[in-house]
Amino acid sequence: MSTRKFSPTGVMFILLGLVILAGQFFSKTGMWIMPALALIFIVWGLWVRAAGLLIPGGILGGLSAAIWLMENSFAQSSEAVQGAVFLLAFAAGWVLITLLAAIIGERMLWPLIPGGIMAFIGAGMLIGGPALTALEWLGKLWPLVFVAIGIYILWRHETGEETVDEGQ
Repeated sequence: MSTRKFSPTGVMFILLGLVILAGQFFSKTGMWIMPALALIFIVWGLWVRAAGLLIPGGILGGLSAAIWLMENSFAQSSEAVQGAVFLLAFAAGWVLITLLAAIIGERMLWPLIPGGIMAFIGAGMLIGGPALTALEWLGKLWPLVFVAIGIYILWRHETGEETVDEGQ
């Protein structure tokens, strides 16, 4: 008698295929297909302890929440408020990636960068006034980050410290 190991990956591929297939045949799937896909990726990632699967789960989850909020709770709000809420919900999906990765013992901090940027912009849009002016200036001045990185690399090179491989 042979013992076969159960494959969660096989089950998840079947579920992915069925959800995507159903989406092609039923007209009212828009409200559930993205959250269903998000849930599949999140459960799959947690089940097999693969942080990479949490990335599409978090992104699709954040987008699902954003779309739901736009179509329901904030449907009658101004475009500025809708845009801000969309960014904040989408940012939450990126933060979710980091939180879920921690549950499986992985340290994934990079999703906090796009999530933080979106949350910062969304909050600025909600606050309005001086926050919008600050966002406008940041939108113009952000290339200075590259200048600062270049100066840092040159400084490290001059002091003889290790630098990023520059293809030499």
